[in-house]
Amino acid sequence: MTSSPNKPTHTQTLDGVLAGLMSRYSERVPDVQHVIDAMIDDGIIQSASDIENDHIAFRTMGVPNLGIASFEKIFLHYGYEKRDEYNFIEKKLTAYWYAPPAPHYPRIFASELRVDELSEEAQRIIHRYTDTVTSDPVDALDLDDANAVDQFLHQPLWTTPTLSDYQTLLKESEYAAWVIYNRYYLNHFTISVHNLKPGYNTIDEFVAFLERNGFKLNSAGGTIKVSPDGDLRQASTVAQMIDAEFAGGDVFRIAGSYVEFAERRVLPPFRDLPADQIGRQHRREGFETGNADKIFESTFTTQTGR
Repeated sequence: MTSSPNKPTHTQTLDGVLAGLMSRYSERVPDVQHVIDAMIDDGIIQSASDIENDHIAFRTMGVPNLGIASFEKIFLHYGYEKRDEYNFIEKKLTAYWYAPPAPHYPRIFASELRVDELSEEAQRIIHRYTDTVTSDPVDALDLDDANAVDQFLHQPLWTTPTLSDYQTLLKESEYAAWVIYNRYYLNHFTISVHNLKPGYNTIDEFVAFLERNGFKLNSAGGTIKVSPDGDLRQASTVAQMIDAEFAGGDVFRIAGSYVEFAERRVLPPFRDLPADQIGRQHRREGFETGNADKIFESTFTTQTGR
């Protein structure tokens, strides 16, 4: 059965959704454009379109009608495939990554807070907001309408929290506080440094470039986070602070989103391949719990308050 000529393909819709996400994220996170401008000034790239986006990440609440079970329906519809599960015991998080339908698309990393592991007070606060969502909102969404999906990913799913509720959550789970205010806003996008030109195509070289240009980097677990096999190396900026308006008109500076950088090294069986023959399939795939655990802290006060 062929699709009607007026109906967009999943690829076209995905292109529209990703463009919408990146547009709003770039407006909200000045470091995105600052990093791109610095890369252009140094001659690393000629334009933003030269950057390969390794992955984008989202945070969710593990409650009925929401969480990963709801959120993932969007990207599974566009041909993404669910892969490995990750467990963050101390942060009370579960996450999965999703492989894209074609190599030029970013991977997706989606996490959710295990709300039922929090204190009774924190659970009460979260449910006060999320219980207003009485059915899965993705089920009512036309996933073939890129504008509708884009709007959904940037709209409030519950009422704006009070500053008091935000601060109570912040003391127990900075992840919970981030999600209760920011909802599904894009948490970060990731520049693939291994595909940049020589002199910048290792994480060590790229971090040195970022530091020369005055970017504030996440220091949790070391500036460069390295997987046990040594083949996935990551770094990130510290989340930029935004003036958030809470219910009742209170304004308080909170963590917004940030930018990540990743180097995926060529796997041992392929290290003799000529550089121009190396594709995504030849490099370290997936994610690493230890690395991601520290990258999460890019929005935590231990980093933003440095």
